[in-house]
Amino acid sequence: MRILILLFILGITSMSAQTDTETIQKEIDKMVWKPFQMAFETLDGDALNATYADHVLRVTPQGIDTENAFKKGNAERFASNRKNGDKISLDFWFDSRKTNKTTSYEVGFYRIGFTSKGGETQYSYGQFHIVLEKINGQWKITQDWDTATIAGTPITAKEFYKKEALRF
Repeated sequence: MRILILLFILGITSMSAQTDTETIQKEIDKMVWKPFQMAFETLDGDALNATYADHVLRVTPQGIDTENAFKKGNAERFASNRKNGDKISLDFWFDSRKTNKTTSYEVGFYRIGFTSKGGETQYSYGQFHIVLEKINGQWKITQDWDTATIAGTPITAKEFYKKEALRF
């Protein structure tokens, strides 16, 4: 009987932790991922930069940015896109999310659609690893790593379409 009670308590504790994690991830989706996706699709560099913390470690195939230079690049690139009449779509999904009350480590795949004024859309694909932290009650991206290759092999639509993209 003690074993059954212990298993019951462990089951409830596990379900409670899972519910807490799901609640936190929904909060992150609302505070970070919905505004992040919207900022891309409305070409709003300031809104995109607002999803990041004041101090961010950004790693891309081009190198490591610890000075937030990427934020200036976001604003300039989106301003240029708006001026040229370009459109951008962003789709992504999570492969893994590990979350506690103050930190979340999220891995997934993305597809960026770039449509020029002429109407032709080109897609680029990649994988991301993101660390988010809750800072002063707000979830912010504190580490952002992405790549267009895995083990030297380009990420393509084949990898992206393994799961359905999320819309917030």
